Amino acid sequence: MEGNKWFVPLIFALLISSFFIICILSTGNPFHQVSVKAKDPLIFVESRLHLAPTRPITTIPRLAYLISGSSGDGESLKRTLKALYHPLNQYVVHLDLETSDEERLELLKFVKREPLFMKVGNVRVITKSNLVTYRGPTMVTNTLHAAAILLKEGGEWDWFINLSASDYPLLTQDDLLHTLWTIPRDINFIDHTSDLDWKEEYRGKPIIIDPGFYSLHKSDVFWVKQQRSVPTAFKLFTGSAWMMLSRPFVEYLLSGWDSLPRTLLMYYANFLSSPEGYFHTVICNVEAFRNTTVNHDLHFIAWDNPPKQHPHYLTLDDYKEMLKSNAPFARKFGRNESVLDKIDSELLGRKADGFVPGSWFKGGDANETISHYILTNITSLQPGPGAQRLTRLVSGFLNDKDFDKKHCL
Repeated sequence: MEGNKWFVPLIFALLISSFFIICILSTGNPFHQVSVKAKDPLIFVESRLHLAPTRPITTIPRLAYLISGSSGDGESLKRTLKALYHPLNQYVVHLDLETSDEERLELLKFVKREPLFMKVGNVRVITKSNLVTYRGPTMVTNTLHAAAILLKEGGEWDWFINLSASDYPLLTQDDLLHTLWTIPRDINFIDHTSDLDWKEEYRGKPIIIDPGFYSLHKSDVFWVKQQRSVPTAFKLFTGSAWMMLSRPFVEYLLSGWDSLPRTLLMYYANFLSSPEGYFHTVICNVEAFRNTTVNHDLHFIAWDNPPKQHPHYLTLDDYKEMLKSNAPFARKFGRNESVLDKIDSELLGRKADGFVPGSWFKGGDANETISHYILTNITSLQPGPGAQRLTRLVSGFLNDKDFDKKHCL
């Protein structure tokens, strides 16, 4: 009897084992199937994420601007904003923490007092200012901050442009939007090169600390004695700090699915003049974007020979060269420089302290614009000679027979 009590459980166990063996032989090895599926790239989250679609080329393009300045730049920033204004675009303006409370408050009052800005609602002031260190990575974080605001609150737009208060347009927004209407919306205008030359030794290897990350008072970066080798996990690029970036690339910078933008942001946190390398290195190390680059920053900038740390301030002597460049923007301009008045009168048709005329604004009183033009003519464009100049510049790049071979070199 003692041996019989184990007989039934033993038979039951043998039956269950036989059943599993038959299932395995008839359906194949289930563990082998799991290992095959693990190799399927579709299970990885990166492969399920795609680039954000661009708006149809049949729609009028819209731009998102960051205009930034520092102490004493308030009046220049206001002038640049009015010269760039168009109801279709979006704007973020920022005076850094070095600026006095009074100057920052005056900028905020200026925006809130302008009926057109209030009616359209497309000008935003960063009221909690960032401390931005010249040559430091806080310039990069400030740019990303503005881009995040524009993505969250700015509605639909196609390109992001970063400018300073010392920049100024050389054509109207109607000219610019009309020309951009003809090009693919995924194109990125970013001056760049992988030929670091002297920058490899003096920027790629040194380690710097940006006081803007922890101090309320602006000061220059300081250096760490320890140096590092040039990275091998990615290729370094350098170029101009001024650029026009497509919306898909901006979205990738802020929420990149493979973490490269965040990895490089940490790397460039200790890199001298990181605004001249971060965006360039990201875009040229991502297969989805490297072939979307046009190697130009859309600026006219005049350097001394040999070049110094800064470009020289533009004057009336540079006016003809500005026009010959066909660029839509120029820098640097001094405050109230007389050449700005010449640009206003001859290139923009702008009256003192006014907006730039276009199909939406005939050059009269801005308050009239709100009631008579903005609701009916906002989607019309009235291009002029500036559109012809810019078309020559852009088509020269896009129609180059070797255009597809000149990305990220």
